[in-house]
Amino acid sequence: MTSYDLDAESAESDSILYIDLNAIRINYQLFCARTAPAECAACVKADAYGLGLERVAPILADAGCTTFFVAHVAEGVALRELLDSVRIFVLHGAWPGNERNLFDYRLTPVLNSLAQVNTWAAFARARGELIEAAIHIDSGMTRLGLDENDLKVFEADPGQLDGLSVVHVMSHLSCGDEQDDAMNQVQLERFQRLRRKLPAETASLAASAGLFLDPKFHLDMVRAGIALYGGRPTAREPNPMSEVARVRARILQVRDVDSPRTVGYGAAHKVAEPSRIATISVGYADGYARSLGSLGRACIEGIAVPVVGRVSMDLVTLDVSEVPRDKVVEGGFVDVIGGGINLDDVAQKAGTISYEILTRLGRRYRRVYLGSGS
Repeated sequence: MTSYDLDAESAESDSILYIDLNAIRINYQLFCARTAPAECAACVKADAYGLGLERVAPILADAGCTTFFVAHVAEGVALRELLDSVRIFVLHGAWPGNERNLFDYRLTPVLNSLAQVNTWAAFARARGELIEAAIHIDSGMTRLGLDENDLKVFEADPGQLDGLSVVHVMSHLSCGDEQDDAMNQVQLERFQRLRRKLPAETASLAASAGLFLDPKFHLDMVRAGIALYGGRPTAREPNPMSEVARVRARILQVRDVDSPRTVGYGAAHKVAEPSRIATISVGYADGYARSLGSLGRACIEGIAVPVVGRVSMDLVTLDVSEVPRDKVVEGGFVDVIGGGINLDDVAQKAGTISYEILTRLGRRYRRVYLGSGS
């Protein structure tokens, strides 16, 4: 990560979220090189995975990204107001009431059901013009998408697609982060068979994890998501991505404990021998998961220290007994995500995934964007 900004660690900041725009650019370029000649699209849903759509999307566009995926129409509207010339797909599709915004902001809905196809096609026919659409095929996740029986409806009555220009067809791997899982090949074969029933121009199946599968999974387009933001794309391989997010929290107090006592709510941690306990300004209200109590770690100038006791709303306590005293000072900062504390390790200890850790980072952090992405 680009060096953090000491000026940001001023008296007004209790906790800081550093976001490295250069790293996002590097990660995107790695994907492009790995998946060419397939196009590399970027998923920027959920406020660019919690890291700030307004700052992240222009960096990706400047790096050459011309296709973006969001979940909600409102996200698509916000993205269109930032970027005028890119293609934007809305994953949650079209339904009665959102057609106007989709059309006015040049958003392409990913149609997930026959009802959505009918809604968007009826809107197109009412306007008397051909309108772009993408179609989602359920190749095995049993979540969103048209199944084989749905596609038979189009074979019986191709007129149901009248008014639509189907520019893309997509599906989603359920086990893409496990390279040897047989389900990946099952889904690829099913998708390839079912996509032939549609008059689509291009197709995509692979998201971040799928980018690291055999190139046969790349098809015409890949959809880069969590790995753009530094998350590990595959379960069993070292993470090749550059670190993007780094959370640093201020040390509010350092206490010497020279007799047995307990720490935090529920007296969950018991100090049995002389120790030093540091209390830092971060908690579950900031997205630092409560489940990290007595499991998480922080890092002080390269030295890992354990979380002791429960994570509370605004505070976490650390055992800093092994850190030299001059490195643990009230008003100083510690790393709790990034900077020696691996994002995916944090997620694993919290019993979740890196996606959730990033998207839950709270708004109380002072956000500092590093680099211009160039």
